[in-house]
Amino acid sequence: MHSIARCALHSCKVPKDLSTVTHRDAAGENPEAVGVDARIVDTIWKSVEALYRTGVHPGIQISVRHRGEQILHRAIGHASGNGPDDPADTPKVAMTTDTPVCYFSASKAVTALLMHMLVEQGLVNLMDPVSYYCPEFATNGKRTITVHQILSHRGGIPAIPTETPIDVLWDKDEVWRLLCEARAVEVNGSKVAYHAITGGYVLQRVLEKVTGDTIENYLDKHLRQPMGMKWFTYGVQPENLHELATNYATGPTPRFPVSWIVNRALGGDIATVEQVTNDPRFQEAVIPAGNLCGTAEEIGRFFQMMLNGGVWNGQRICKEITVRRAIQQFGSLQIDRTMLMPMRFSAGMMLGGNPIGLWGQQSRYAFGHVGLINKLCWADAARDISVSLLNTGFPIVGHHIPALGKFVYTMARQFPLLPESERPLVAT
Repeated sequence: MHSIARCALHSCKVPKDLSTVTHRDAAGENPEAVGVDARIVDTIWKSVEALYRTGVHPGIQISVRHRGEQILHRAIGHASGNGPDDPADTPKVAMTTDTPVCYFSASKAVTALLMHMLVEQGLVNLMDPVSYYCPEFATNGKRTITVHQILSHRGGIPAIPTETPIDVLWDKDEVWRLLCEARAVEVNGSKVAYHAITGGYVLQRVLEKVTGDTIENYLDKHLRQPMGMKWFTYGVQPENLHELATNYATGPTPRFPVSWIVNRALGGDIATVEQVTNDPRFQEAVIPAGNLCGTAEEIGRFFQMMLNGGVWNGQRICKEITVRRAIQQFGSLQIDRTMLMPMRFSAGMMLGGNPIGLWGQQSRYAFGHVGLINKLCWADAARDISVSLLNTGFPIVGHHIPALGKFVYTMARQFPLLPESERPLVAT
């Protein structure tokens, strides 16, 4: 791409020979084990390369599983040093399949399953009001808002109060005070309004109240350690910050009305989001709705466990009914009042649809979560696939959209719907 075009599109440098910036985990790719033709893997990878060539994602990781076997596991680009505003002499760090990346809102899927696991353990009833566990939350008319409403983005507190200083995000006690003092926009749960960050703090408070432990310890004990994850933590330890991929605001600067929607959903403009998410205080904090960190393989492993009905490598992580409850649609397709687009939610997941949905064509049995608009993490039980596409840019609008859409389309096209008898149990 010419330097003038790159400047206009606010994109990074892309080499002509992509093999020079490609990392492949050859030992971790076993398509032949499940009868997947190499041409299918190549087609998927070409769609990832096409997205990388747009220049809006300095680094990308991809992990794809079919019938429980990883068939594609690669990375392309740089973890840091090749952003659109990085000086030419900035040291470039290659993106690998082991590089930790912040999942942003894809964290919500994991936090949601933790809440469903509390139900399994008899510690929480999702239909109980939040105030049953945390009485202080009842202030200003929020007494009847249930845990389930928070999980399904119907809790009436989609954003923290305007003019709240950014550094409040990593002060969980101050955030909790603000949320308790807030007045809900509605309390009956009839309208969907995406809770970008608020819901995570509420769920954290409930979890920590009923377990007597921190949410990070609960995650570690019930998911991370049993599933053998290296990363998969809320934030990262200070000594590991240098390994975390850098985030970049790329693509053309959003203009009204898109800029208004972005501010409404994220609580700030895209340049502020870049600054905040690269701040060590954000990266070290515990933000259950927005800063779980790990690799594409790890979040893909999580969704594969859900496809398996709560089992990973022969070990029971949670009951099958727990997974079913987590992915059960709640309510009908509605225009989300925060994102201003039609959405289908379960109590924690973004769902696909027919004839077309968030996760591609004929994706009625797909569930997952988007992270900061561009990170796509999902499983499709009707195709028996789990997919995680992580990237380090967060363009809002721009020339990358067709390539991103084609990737989702390619995944659905390359893996046709399976006969019902061959689908994982969670699809029945």
